[in-house]
Amino acid sequence: MEQRILGRTGRPVSVIGLGTWQLGADWGDVSDHDAMAVLHAAVESGVTFLDTADVYGDGRSERIIGRFIAGNAGGGVTVATKMGRRVDQVPENYTLDNFRAWTDRSRVNLGVDTLDLVQLHCPPTPVFSSDAVFDALDTLVSEERIAAYGVSVETSAQALTAIARPGTATVQIILNAFRRKPLDEVLPAAAQAGVGIIARVPLASGLLSGRYTRDTTFAADDHRSYNRHGEAFDVGETFSGVDFESGVDAAREFATLALPGATPAQMALRWVIQQPGVTTVIPGARNPEQARLNSAAADLPPLGQPALDAIENLYDKYFRASVHARW
Repeated sequence: MEQRILGRTGRPVSVIGLGTWQLGADWGDVSDHDAMAVLHAAVESGVTFLDTADVYGDGRSERIIGRFIAGNAGGGVTVATKMGRRVDQVPENYTLDNFRAWTDRSRVNLGVDTLDLVQLHCPPTPVFSSDAVFDALDTLVSEERIAAYGVSVETSAQALTAIARPGTATVQIILNAFRRKPLDEVLPAAAQAGVGIIARVPLASGLLSGRYTRDTTFAADDHRSYNRHGEAFDVGETFSGVDFESGVDAAREFATLALPGATPAQMALRWVIQQPGVTTVIPGARNPEQARLNSAAADLPPLGQPALDAIENLYDKYFRASVHARW
């Protein structure tokens, strides 16, 4: 699989990685056996980048990845984790002492001395402008608790503030065919600064797979049920913040644009990785077949201009007015 340099980390990573939120919680039940099978399938398919967080299943996702790495199946894989969501979301909690405690816990969970990449996990907006926060992150690097740091953001404005920081290696942001605002300023600014872009929620929480109808329901412990209106966290994390019914309708039209032999999900992933400035995209997978199909999207030819124009027209038709200004 094609490898790209992950911003200021200097590490080559696969253009399609694996997001592992679903291996921890909030996407219905995934057994340890199935979670390990997903990791094996992804890495065997060329994935060299795994993204997790300390709150995914209260560390379960990290621990599963740690066991995977310990079994030597994860050799050459870069693991990114996140911190900051284990406490009340106020800027006062983003301190060096807390950073040390959180990263020490992740180091134990993952079974490593130095974390490859730690990202602030969608912190409050003032955190991005705090010199003390970024000084603390620099301290973690000097103490060799972490090799590099980045941020995961909700908004383009947060991303641009973080990109201006000289130590920021990566920015993780929602980007998909139904959520295009990062194309305007964030991706060009990141490319100019040498900051890696990790694109998350590339399938709009599954909408872009084309498998859902207006009558589709989800398990009670699935965020696509309990966070439809932002009850638990930013609504932009669920279906990219788009209205579910409109999303289903748009996804039906999107599916007609798929390349011969490609699934709508693969088409959606191909769209993301060919956007200038994107380093890697991190779709989730709940079973090995999904992991293999996602990885195969890297082998698709680039989308032609007619397809790109048609995808942009879908966005304009269904979503631009309701989501573009929000994030």
